[in-house]
Amino acid sequence: MEDIVSGFKSIYDYAPEAVCFAPGRINLIGEHTDYNGGLVLPCAIQLGIQCAGARNRDKKLRFYSTDYPEEGIIDYPLHSPELRGCWADYPVSVVRAAASLGYSLDSGADFYISGDLPEGAGLSSSAALEAATGVMLRTLFSIPLTQQVLALLGQFAENRFIGVNCGIMDQFVCAMGKAGHALLLDTNTLSFNTVPLGNAAPVIVNSGVKHSLAASAYNDRRRECETARGYLSVPSLCSLTPEELEKRLHMIPDEICRKRARHAVYESERARLGAEALYRGDLHSFGQLMNLSHASLRNDFEVSCEELDFLAETAQGLPGVYGSRMTGGGFGGCTVSLLEPEEVDNFVSAIRKAYFSRYGKEPDVYPVSAVDGAVSTFP
Repeated sequence: MEDIVSGFKSIYDYAPEAVCFAPGRINLIGEHTDYNGGLVLPCAIQLGIQCAGARNRDKKLRFYSTDYPEEGIIDYPLHSPELRGCWADYPVSVVRAAASLGYSLDSGADFYISGDLPEGAGLSSSAALEAATGVMLRTLFSIPLTQQVLALLGQFAENRFIGVNCGIMDQFVCAMGKAGHALLLDTNTLSFNTVPLGNAAPVIVNSGVKHSLAASAYNDRRRECETARGYLSVPSLCSLTPEELEKRLHMIPDEICRKRARHAVYESERARLGAEALYRGDLHSFGQLMNLSHASLRNDFEVSCEELDFLAETAQGLPGVYGSRMTGGGFGGCTVSLLEPEEVDNFVSAIRKAYFSRYGKEPDVYPVSAVDGAVSTFP
């Protein structure tokens, strides 16, 4: 709190009115199912985005990020701000999305952004930034946004203005996360249950391979899934069970689209089975599902990469590891492993050593815990 308040003062020369926090997320199982009407099983983590803000009298939206100090303050006109192809387009898009719902701001605002969530690592830094912006707008301008509407606002901003055809998962868990729990979210209905993680320690390993979903094959994968759905004539791929899909796979003439459909349907089922395993406290079964998820993302959905495969396969062979997989959209980013808590220190040392031996650099490793969703921390 002290650091972000003093940072805001140093940039804008007055004190902020509010401070908020939005977490990043890891997805334990259920990757690329959210835009296919399936189940996901993510949790919010303590790494995230802090935002300090205040209203101003200049009819401008001004943004400063400690991650991009060389860019200084980036300002936009309050009304009809045009995007500029930089990081500040994300919070500006949330303002534009709010205006689309009828919540136009009656004054400008200054934002100071800081955080410890690595960009481009697949931990939803963009969704966290969107959620933090939404909470700040709610706090400064008394806009009646529920946590669920915050999530939908962030998704709309990214779909409509940023141009990434993302599903709802990232924004939903950043807004709705619960400490000590994952969320089993039905992305078709937005119904969800909290699932206790129990005595399990999630650990993130960052491959250091950066991805940019807007410039990657993310939208291609979504189109391929939609093509498969069209051949099957179903409302969503994940409305099918694995058994139903197997009976209909012959209806998809393209092998690539068949693979995409197979991943989506089976991955949604793995999320359901994974939640059941966690409810039972069966972490070994849950870990096996994580491993199967990674294999499917590598072979059927083809969004992994050499470095992610190495990290996941190495982790799967280390003591105390229940399971390991890539997490996030793919094409780089991070793995998440679920461990026995007493093995975390040994795991961190071993995975760093193995990655350095193969690639000549040590990866960043983050032991994390599940936390609550986006919230105003001051006032």
